[in-house]
Amino acid sequence: MIATLVKPAERGPQTTRNPRTARGAAQRRISRKDRARYVALFRFCGVLMVALCLVMTYVMLTARLTSLNYAVGRAQRERIALLADSARLDDRLAVLRSDDRLAWVAARLRMQDPQQFAIVTMPPQVRRPEPSHLAFLAGLASIFGAK
Repeated sequence: MIATLVKPAERGPQTTRNPRTARGAAQRRISRKDRARYVALFRFCGVLMVALCLVMTYVMLTARLTSLNYAVGRAQRERIALLADSARLDDRLAVLRSDDRLAWVAARLRMQDPQQFAIVTMPPQVRRPEPSHLAFLAGLASIFGAK
């Protein structure tokens, strides 16, 4: 009851208990409002960046697929050309190895069939035994005086 009887003028000036806390709260409220203004913009930019990354990945993969298709086509053309060259060279080799051609070249070089045949036997080659490394070790042992 006593508190109700005191007049407001007698209480003294109205002040906050901790002015630093009030000032910090005001600053936090102001900065929160500033950030809230740009939240939608930041979200939009984030979604746009994700979409852009997805589109760029798709374009990159499509370009890579196209380049691989060109490489496969080039390899197939090269393979066909190599097969044609191989067939042409096989035909030329068959012509050069033909019996008629070889007989003609032999006649030009005045070659003829042998009149007598001789069978020559060669003596078998003797393989040298590989040198043993134990003899080397025995020589080292004699140098150092081991018995």
